[in-house]
Amino acid sequence: MSRTAKPGPPPDPVRKPDPPKPPAWRAWLLPAAGLLALSLLFLPSILMNTPATKSLSYTDFLSKVDSGQVKTVQIGDKGAVDGTFADGSAFTSQLPTALGDTQLAQRLQARNVVITGTISSSGTNWTTIVLVVGGFLLFAGLLAWSGRSAQRSLAGGLGGFGRAKAKIIEAERPTTRFADVAGYEGVKQEVSEIVDFLRDPARYAAAGAKGPRGVIMVGPPGTGKTLLARAVAGEAEVPFLSVTGSAFVEMFVGVGASRVRDLFTGARDRAPSIIFIDEIDAVGSRRGVSGVGGHDEREQTLNQLLSEMDGFDQDSGVVVLAATNRPETLDAALLRPGRFDRQVVVPLPNQAERAAILAVHAGNKRLAPDVDLDRLARGTPGFSGADLANLVNEGAINAVRGNRVILTPDDLTAARDRVLLGRRETSNALLPEERHSVAVHESGHALVAALCEHADPVAKVTILPAGMALGATEQLPEAERHLYSEAYLTDQLTVRLGGRAAELVVFGQGSTGAANDLAGATDLAVKMVTEFGLSPELGPIGYPRGEGEFLPGGKEPARTYSEQTQHLIDEEVARLLRDAEERAVRLLGEHRPALDTLAGQLMHRETVDGGAVLDALGHEYETDHHGPSPAVLGNRAPSH
Repeated sequence: MSRTAKPGPPPDPVRKPDPPKPPAWRAWLLPAAGLLALSLLFLPSILMNTPATKSLSYTDFLSKVDSGQVKTVQIGDKGAVDGTFADGSAFTSQLPTALGDTQLAQRLQARNVVITGTISSSGTNWTTIVLVVGGFLLFAGLLAWSGRSAQRSLAGGLGGFGRAKAKIIEAERPTTRFADVAGYEGVKQEVSEIVDFLRDPARYAAAGAKGPRGVIMVGPPGTGKTLLARAVAGEAEVPFLSVTGSAFVEMFVGVGASRVRDLFTGARDRAPSIIFIDEIDAVGSRRGVSGVGGHDEREQTLNQLLSEMDGFDQDSGVVVLAATNRPETLDAALLRPGRFDRQVVVPLPNQAERAAILAVHAGNKRLAPDVDLDRLARGTPGFSGADLANLVNEGAINAVRGNRVILTPDDLTAARDRVLLGRRETSNALLPEERHSVAVHESGHALVAALCEHADPVAKVTILPAGMALGATEQLPEAERHLYSEAYLTDQLTVRLGGRAAELVVFGQGSTGAANDLAGATDLAVKMVTEFGLSPELGPIGYPRGEGEFLPGGKEPARTYSEQTQHLIDEEVARLLRDAEERAVRLLGEHRPALDTLAGQLMHRETVDGGAVLDALGHEYETDHHGPSPAVLGNRAPSH
């Protein structure tokens, strides 16, 4: 039986009015009442304090009387003496009543001292009692009022301690748009569908599609996840509530869950709306890994977040957008469909995206006509958007340091060296033999890179110290690589050991200058053996270090192979490194004149480009054969 009528699309959710804001004076009511209560409690003791007077011993008191300096005395029933001197100053003393001195009255009368007596009152000081009791009652009433106010507002404590610390951004306020985010077209399409769904939910309902409940963006730090969220806030015509994951967690159990409830309540009151949780791993980590029970504050907060994202209310009109660079630490219940329906990876930008990002950050700066952002993008593989912004800013700082307002290619090159190597140490003077050793070392790297067929071309060689490096050889890839062949990796090992090989060829011994090269070569060789399956002894076996880890220095997983396999891995790694070093020594030995020529140029000029490396090889061939070498001159020259 066919149906003759189809249900229409559901009506658009009605925007609820914002709750009225409390009056401004209410924020000052709590501290004012506290100060009044404290003043009532401590005012009686302050008022009862009398000014300090001079205290005399009984012997001094008698001597003052005999000398005629005492004018009046007032004696209490317990022997307390309050009196005044002839000059009007006051004093106090104490009579030793146990001695029963009967001659004191006669001595006072003989000196014409006015004597009076007092009787201590045993009555009640009603003023003091009223002030103390009134202050106590006011303070108790203040605590009771604050507790009831906290319960009404789900605050969980004094002054809204448990309220969500979300920044509410209305539709007309943000200025960031998707056009301001360079590259990442696929990512922008994923998150823009959220905006489109909230603007026109009927279009999705007509096709029977449900809008995403949540989208989580994962990727390395600095790739622009928060920037994309700001662009969503700018593009969406709905309220945007932004909060960080650390704003939920407190030392008191239940406060974080209260803040989650308050956040989602505010979002539902403004529905349709978007909630953005930055660094969600601070609150969404796996439960139970810390060894603490279910009453742990972090777990209570996560449980409340899970309930709010996928509870019984399925038509709340709230979409959650989150960002993290540690997706492997998140709880599995948080990542399942129904809570975060989409997981969008925001990777490091490729070469074209890096050029577009550089153009965005250089838009408000004056560039020289010969600045090539495409070439700069080629020389910055692995840079994130934040790294590229810092690079352009360092270039501007370098231009200001030279009293210029126009950025030149040298400014951007110096900025790149500053980011990669550190600050240039112009005051770090090397000894002559050290300077020669560094020149030979860097010449070895450059010549081996020029002689290896699959290695990247050399862009610059320098022996100027920068950061922890005494010299540097920079290679500029011709294109963005995504796959690396075994020949390319083998050439990379040879290039890394070219500096040490040059020292062995020229000096007959190595030095400590190759420590960083050895560490990098060893790490690459270990990956070739254990991860890439490039060892004929082990065969096609891979032991990955871990998946989905964007942060360096993460915890190494437990070893999944035996001691015998470890011994075999060590032997294969050592074989790869020995073969690479022997190959580098052989190449440099065959081109010793070019090595001496390039080292001499570095000693004289300190910095040379890739063309000087090819010129040294070409000059060597012309000297030996009196003609150009097709093999050498046909090698890839670095583009300028």
